[in-house]
Amino acid sequence: MINIVLVDDQELVRTGLRALAESDGDITVVGEAADGRSGVSRVRELRPDVVLMDIRMPGLDGLAATREIVADPALADVRVLILTTFDEDEHVFDAIRAGAAGYLLKDIAPVELRRAVRVVAAGEALLDPGVTATVLRAVAESPAPRPAADRIAGLTEREREVLQQLGRGLTNDEIARELYLSPATARTYVSRLLAKLGARDRAALVILAYETGVVRP
Repeated sequence: MINIVLVDDQELVRTGLRALAESDGDITVVGEAADGRSGVSRVRELRPDVVLMDIRMPGLDGLAATREIVADPALADVRVLILTTFDEDEHVFDAIRAGAAGYLLKDIAPVELRRAVRVVAAGEALLDPGVTATVLRAVAESPAPRPAADRIAGLTEREREVLQQLGRGLTNDEIARELYLSPATARTYVSRLLAKLGARDRAALVILAYETGVVRP
């Protein structure tokens, strides 16, 4: 069972998300919150697998709440999935920068919402196809300092290949097929990259792949 917390300032939206998320029986909503501050408190209390987080809320917004959750060592296993009606460059980029494991628009189909929760709960990174290009363009055009090339200098050739496929958004199984590896070996390489590069999750590796030029838009 995948436990999730809903954080959105609209009760109607939370009610709808609860009904959609729980319809298959393997996902359950264990808590709700109407703003970022109470959302962080609920997450600390309930320790869910996934948080569905809106961006624009009164008081503490979703980006700031995501940063607090990501920065808390006690919540290292919690994954935040941003769910919003906004797809402007700065929101998408800032959400992933804040440590979100994925970003979806609220017009997503119910079956895709549930799939997204499962993907993120399993440790994968996920971006709505409609905003993936926006994220990558924002990374490429960001005026923020880029990580030095020596950040990835210690990677083996195979590790760089895996990082490149991660940057393309491939899952472990897809990486395995692309590089003629077993799924278990692909998972091992991803775990090694997370440790070597000090990345929290796959979403961070995707951003790093673009920032360091391993993958280019």
